[in-house]
This record gives sequence, C-alpha cells and structure tokens, in this order.
Amino acid sequence: MPPRQPSELPRGKAAVPDVYTAMRASILDGEIAPGTRINIDAVARSLGVSQTPVREVLQRLEGDNLVVYNPGRGYSTTPLLGLPELRSLFEFRLLVEPWAARAAAVDRLANPAGTLEKELAGFRDAMKRSSKDLRQDLVAHDTRFHDAILAASGNPVVRHAFAQTHCHLHTFRLYPADVDGAITVAEHTAVREAIEACDPERAEAAMTTHIRNSFDRFAKAFDGELAPLEDSGPPRRRIVTG
Repeated sequence: MPPRQPSELPRGKAAVPDVYTAMRASILDGEIAPGTRINIDAVARSLGVSQTPVREVLQRLEGDNLVVYNPGRGYSTTPLLGLPELRSLFEFRLLVEPWAARAAAVDRLANPAGTLEKELAGFRDAMKRSSKDLRQDLVAHDTRFHDAILAASGNPVVRHAFAQTHCHLHTFRLYPADVDGAITVAEHTAVREAIEACDPERAEAAMTTHIRNSFDRFAKAFDGELAPLEDSGPPRRRIVTG
C-alpha cells in the first residue's frame, strides 16, 4: 500500500472512512495481492493512523469478502475468483437481473429510469473530467446502477441476496475489463431506455445481453476455450416471499 503522510488522514475513529477507501482501493487495484497476509501495524504506519481504525476497517472488508480472518494467522486478502466461481456468479446474475429489469419496466409507478439516468450522467461527467484509471469510479457506478434496478423490482430478499455476492468487487479485481467505462455505459443506457419505455421484454433482453457480455469480458482473464453461460431463463413473474 502506498505510504501516506500522517497529515493526509485523520486519526482515530474519524479515520475509518478514509482508511476503508484506501485499503479497498489497494485490494481492488491489486496493490495488495490476493492471498496476502495483512500486517495491521504496517498498514497503520503506512496510512499514518493508529491500529484501531485499521482493525475496524478489516472487519468491514471481511463483510465485503475482500479479506478473510484465520485464527492464529490474522487477516489476509481473499483469492481471486476462479473460472468456476466466475461462471456460477454470472449464472446467478443471469437468473436474477433480467427478471429485475423486467419487473422494473412493468411497474410504472416505481420506474427507476430517472434514477438510472442521473447515475449514468454522473459517470459520464467523470469520464469527461478525468484521464486517470476510472476503475474505482466504474465499480461504484456499476454497483449503484444495478442496485437501483433491484430495488425497483420490489423484492428485498432478492436484493439482499444479490448484495451478499459482492459481485462487482470481485469481478473487477480480475482485471480492468472496460478501462474507460464506455462499453458499460452503452449497455447500461440500453437497459435504462427499455425500462423508461416500460418495455419489459426489451428490458429483460438488454440486461441479458449486458450480463453475457460482462461475463465474456471478465472471462478473458482466463486462458482456454470458454463454454457459454448456462441459461435456464429468468423467472417470468414476480417472486413472492413471506
């Protein structure tokens, strides 16, 4: 992790958000390699803070599945997804997210098109303003965009289950599949336009295309021939819980 001057980060409890941002970015960018044991004292000295916020942040990162705690060994970063795990994750997404897009397009009152457009506009502005690596911005945008659609689907159980996969964090650790975000923005725009038009079939199809294309992009981190994603088809009706 790049060293910080002591004055750059606040000390104590107030440092937690900044330490979390710094450590999360270092893990996602590969500065802290997968499987690396975390030396709490070294991280604290590097960031110019006490060990207390670092320990609290490690617990948060454990919740993100970015670090794991082993008794007697402490914390270490989790390994990257293997191809079987990547495939399983995207097969789950292929079941859930096209259904969510369809559900969001059906419900005119809860239609999230306005929220999605604001999210896209914000990321487009970031693309115009910055020439740096936008990976962190793209992860945040991707997470918020998909969560807005899941929230509009009206099923909190599905939304929570999806959030627990932390799929955006783990896929973006593989490599920057869409460095400047242009491909993702184009695919997200197609999804948003279909939802705004209240066209459930087109929304479902646009999300399906986006998920399949995303899998192909991230799967390029692996060598060899890749079989297409399994597709049993997303549910056609709202999932009823309770």
